[in-house]
Amino acid sequence: MVTERRGFVRHTKQREVILSVLRGTDTHPSADWVYQEVRKVLPNISLGTIYRNLGILVDSGEALELAFSNTSSRFDGNPENHYHFVCEQCGNVYDLDFPVDRELNGKAQAVSGHKVISHRLEFYGTCKNCESVPRDSNPTGEDVDVQAN
Repeated sequence: MVTERRGFVRHTKQREVILSVLRGTDTHPSADWVYQEVRKVLPNISLGTIYRNLGILVDSGEALELAFSNTSSRFDGNPENHYHFVCEQCGNVYDLDFPVDRELNGKAQAVSGHKVISHRLEFYGTCKNCESVPRDSNPTGEDVDVQAN
């Protein structure tokens, strides 16, 4: 969801590369993945710099931080409010291409009495990549490693 921008944020070369990496993928990467990609352009950048700049980008509304149960944070270069699907098999996170139901805010406010200004919604299940892997081809029952989308 888009948050109100908080003051001026200086655009540094490092921050521009990090934002470019985020906006150049739809995989909702972890900070470690962003670090590996940014190092291809800025080989001397530190992981601490990545985390610090991801925090600034999230705070300024340029990116989203997605925290799902029992996993490290993932980041999204699309700050517009939109829904996600999380695969419980491989852990991939996908954008869902349908409009945000703005009426949910009013419904939640009506039943709770709280002032609701926005919402975030994730769907959970098994992605089509994991569904297409025959169960017989994975006799160990361990998670299947498929390429992230």
